[in-house]
Amino acid sequence: MNFLRIKPLDAIMASARRNALEPTLGAWQLTLLGVGAIIGTGIFVLTSEAAQKAGPGMVISFVIAAFVCATAALCYAEVAAMIPVSGSAYTYTYAVMGEVMAWLVGWALVLEYAVSASAVAVGWSGYFVGQLHGWFGITLPMALTQGPYAGGLINLPAVTISLLITWLLMIGTSESARVNAMLVGVKVTALALFVILSIPAMRAENFHPLMPLGWASGDGAGVVSAASSIFFAYIGFDAVSTAAEETKNPQRNVPLGLIGSLVICTVFYMLVAAGAIGSPLGAQPVMSATGHWLAPGSAELAARCAAIVGGGAVEPLACSNEALAHVLREIGYMKLGNLVGLAAFVALPSVILVMIYGQARMFFVMSRDGLLPARLSRIHPKWKTPHIITMITGTGVALGSAFLPVGKLADMCNAGTLFAFVAVAIALMVLRRTDPGRARPFRTPLVWLVGPLTILGCLILYLRLPFDAKMVLPIWGGIGLLLYFAYGYRHSLMGRGVVEVHETDIIAPPVPGTH
Repeated sequence: MNFLRIKPLDAIMASARRNALEPTLGAWQLTLLGVGAIIGTGIFVLTSEAAQKAGPGMVISFVIAAFVCATAALCYAEVAAMIPVSGSAYTYTYAVMGEVMAWLVGWALVLEYAVSASAVAVGWSGYFVGQLHGWFGITLPMALTQGPYAGGLINLPAVTISLLITWLLMIGTSESARVNAMLVGVKVTALALFVILSIPAMRAENFHPLMPLGWASGDGAGVVSAASSIFFAYIGFDAVSTAAEETKNPQRNVPLGLIGSLVICTVFYMLVAAGAIGSPLGAQPVMSATGHWLAPGSAELAARCAAIVGGGAVEPLACSNEALAHVLREIGYMKLGNLVGLAAFVALPSVILVMIYGQARMFFVMSRDGLLPARLSRIHPKWKTPHIITMITGTGVALGSAFLPVGKLADMCNAGTLFAFVAVAIALMVLRRTDPGRARPFRTPLVWLVGPLTILGCLILYLRLPFDAKMVLPIWGGIGLLLYFAYGYRHSLMGRGVVEVHETDIIAPPVPGTH
């Protein structure tokens, strides 16, 4: 059928060869790249969410999420090394499974970027509110710092930072790699400080019961359900695989960089989780007055947390919007806790910038392929940026951050990402069958085990997402298909016989520290 048209892999590869990069990266540089890309927003903003879903068992949740990411990373590495365009699953899928599937993957990545930016904005808002209170004693009303889902009206700080960064991107302001590397260093230093200060204060009794809500329950609680949310904290490892073209001896160094960075980050995350669990706060889930579990981000949980604090008790870990800073303050490091919160406050806006830029670039590439109106990719005559796409993207990000809690947004983001990872795993196995002779700088080991494990792992995590997060993907995909058949199917450059690879189709690799 015509909508199964494939963008020729050789044409994409020709563009890559014209822009060949000198291989300079070794295993250690790749590992550091991966660590910088992985450690970021998720660990700062989702620790309390994981505590509410899994209790102390969240340390196991980190391992489960890391295992699924490791198998996906191995699949990603081979395809990225074969098609070294520093790109996305959209390009790979277009070259293997055809246009309509590529559209769906690209559409899912649009969801990932936009919702991820909204999640980071909400996470930043929590630290902003905490900084105002910690340093200046200023308390903002809940109505202006929480969406309706959590009992407020609008998350005004999240909306403000989203629109501010959108404006900066529209007028052409961008951050340098040096500034971004510095911000990654700030985040890693803050987490290291947290581990150093919290581990000695651990209380062994806080780890019992380890899994108060079991492995998985029908209401969205349990260790596996927490892993579905914590998955958000690992997104970004593909920065290693997209660097395959610049890697010396990629068959050896790419897997070492991928697995090495995931192992380091998993150990780091488990130490952070252990420090939070073992602190005087503990990590047991907050239950209702009648003993029922309360969903993270819900108005019921917010009301229960307010009642606990109003009764004179210390705010539980699961209630905090700035979990790591809150733990250090409770241990007795008030100023250092504020500094950790300040580190998140300073560093997280750069993540929002990268995500909004990433979604705008995805729209831009799809528009250049003819799948979206060319007007969307129009460049502003003065600012020299795709201002229309950026404005649409930023508005969507602001709306999401205004009304939804961080956990819901992270879960929605995970749904789109898991779908894209499944597409990459399928593309890998299809290429092994249909194009076995093509050069592969890196070959996924045990591909007929790793590929199916990736698909199975992603499917399990997807099924353990909350019902509304699961439904976002098919609804979003349905909207995307309507748009495709209403416009893209008829205007596609491939459909009109125009086989062309634009230099702007080559998407820059993720900036380290995006999640």
